[in-house]
Amino acid sequence: MDDSHDRENSAAHVWAAEDSGSDTPAVSKAAFTIGELSREFGVTLRALRFYENKGLISPHRDGLNRLYSPGDRTRLALILKGKKLGFTLGEIRQMIAAEESETDHNALTLSREKCLEQIELLQRQKAEIEEGLSELHRIYRSLAGKLGTDQRPG
Repeated sequence: MDDSHDRENSAAHVWAAEDSGSDTPAVSKAAFTIGELSREFGVTLRALRFYENKGLISPHRDGLNRLYSPGDRTRLALILKGKKLGFTLGEIRQMIAAEESETDHNALTLSREKCLEQIELLQRQKAEIEEGLSELHRIYRSLAGKLGTDQRPG
């Protein structure tokens, strides 16, 4: 279990630490409840159960209670970071697996390729958004100009 801790740190290092909660004392806890992770990361209980169902996190059971390990917490942070960056759950799964398997160079190459693909996609989307904003600003100025000249006292 000690090497899993090293893998968790490796994944967190490459993906960059999650903005919220990375320096909180909760990180040193041995186990987290579903409610604690839900509040900490601002996700629903349903979302956590969904990630569990997809095999991305795997809490231990204590009766009916789910107990998440620090590794599950790290993977949840990576899942949410990956989603924020626009990756699919399948891509996130591959990237986490690549990080956790330091000997699989093919997986790391795939992970790097996925990052480059996502960078290109986000750059295209950014250009389209900037183009749309420019057009909306132009239309707004045009309408504002017409409103100013077409206004007549009632």
